[in-house]
Amino acid sequence: MRVLLIEDDLVLGAATRDQLADDGHSVDWVNRLDYADDALAAADFDLILLDLMLPDGLGISFLRMLRGRGEETPVIILTALDQVSDRIAGLNAGADDYLVKPFDLEELSARIGSVVRRYAGNPNPIVTLGPLQIDLAARSMAHNGKPVILTAREWVLFEAFVQRPGLLFSKARLEERLYSFDSDIESNAIEVHISRLRKKLGAHVIQTERGLGYRLGRP
Repeated sequence: MRVLLIEDDLVLGAATRDQLADDGHSVDWVNRLDYADDALAAADFDLILLDLMLPDGLGISFLRMLRGRGEETPVIILTALDQVSDRIAGLNAGADDYLVKPFDLEELSARIGSVVRRYAGNPNPIVTLGPLQIDLAARSMAHNGKPVILTAREWVLFEAFVQRPGLLFSKARLEERLYSFDSDIESNAIEVHISRLRKKLGAHVIQTERGLGYRLGRP
């Protein structure tokens, strides 16, 4: 996924960014709310991770503004504010989850997966697709009972198709999902990932709509 991380703590921000990158996600990290607003205007994000105390304002006010203008991107609040009243305020402002600092990075990864599955309309992490048995939470897969190993980016790409099986993804949208603003993207990067997925999962697992993009096929 492409994630917008809004966090002004350098140590925590770097650790969170590195954890998400290890999971195969692309991360754009900003430390101010005005920078976050600029980023949202420039790109589509699959998830926002939001601190509540930023140098130029309160994250909860920013969240209310986003929801007020119709922004539906899922938001997980990351904050040191740990009172029940703070959690209630965050959820009532439109947050999808609330994680108190300090938090375990593996727990953050699990909560991200849970929130994104809910937004995709299927909170169940277990998916059966023809001969493929997929556990999205554990990031494990088997083809007719035999394990299949994907790289982190291959997982993120295939997950996009599995979560929205009827959707046609343009090449540009897939690039946005895999790469952040400062990434150098090879012109054929998506084609390379798609080719590798087909070799591992079946030639027809991802269909090409010539000139338009890609969609989930039948393995």
